[in-house]
Amino acid sequence: MMQDLEILDIVDESDCVIGQKKRSEIYSQGLCNFRVVNAFVVNSLGQLWIPRRSAQKRIFPLCLDVSMGGHVESGETYEDALQRELKEELNLDLNMVNTQLLGYLTPYQYQVSAFMKVYEITSDCEPDYNKNDFIESFWLYPSDLIEWLNKGEPAKSDLIKLVQMFYTN
Repeated sequence: MMQDLEILDIVDESDCVIGQKKRSEIYSQGLCNFRVVNAFVVNSLGQLWIPRRSAQKRIFPLCLDVSMGGHVESGETYEDALQRELKEELNLDLNMVNTQLLGYLTPYQYQVSAFMKVYEITSDCEPDYNKNDFIESFWLYPSDLIEWLNKGEPAKSDLIKLVQMFYTN
């Protein structure tokens, strides 16, 4: 698998690069000092576009996920990774969508899985998503999504935290 060979930057508490490791090593060692990007696609009704991960995913197979998420590869910025992952997962061009940064989170301060920047993309169109990444998707109001998750719908660990942080009052 290509993912086993993926090299990610390892960062210190200040998000400064201090080394590199294979993605597979990071996960097998349970580390949180690496970088990821996440994005929510939100429509004009305030619904979030929430996909379900494919069964082939090594972590969190068949779980609900943020609209787009990915690792920041070694040498990339968060913004580089956002651009690459938007293209790979949702077939969207960063320059053609309305994007804003919702927040910057660290695992030490927010108990999330990694250092992350979370973005929002405004669109009323369902993304033309990569069928290798996702198998289905839903437009859900944040409150309905949280209700699903509280009833036991399987999801990526950070999903409920991010929705509660950015989409509930």
